Amino acid sequence: MILVRDVFQLKFGAAREAAALWREGIEIGRRIDAGGVPPRVLTDLTGPYYTLVLESSFPSLADYEKRGTDMMRNDEWKGWYRRFVPLVERGRREIFTILE
Repeated sequence: MILVRDVFQLKFGAAREAAALWREGIEIGRRIDAGGVPPRVLTDLTGPYYTLVLESSFPSLADYEKRGTDMMRNDEWKGWYRRFVPLVERGRREIFTILE
């Protein structure tokens, strides 16, 4: 099992809009992949301001790659993603193996 954390540093004041957009994005993801576990959306309490984290788990890296490919091929997802990107200054991805 793996854990994927997409960490987004948002533009100043964009946290509320970005969180609302992610609620939409999660619903789109559910329609594309009804069997997947919905991700958790986290926002900062300390550390760099306007940080949004999307935390997802997958059975394997292969499952993660397949789901990402499926999402990026979907027109509804592409349209949603074009709305989210302008809210982001930078981001990074962290992938962990879940041991317990």
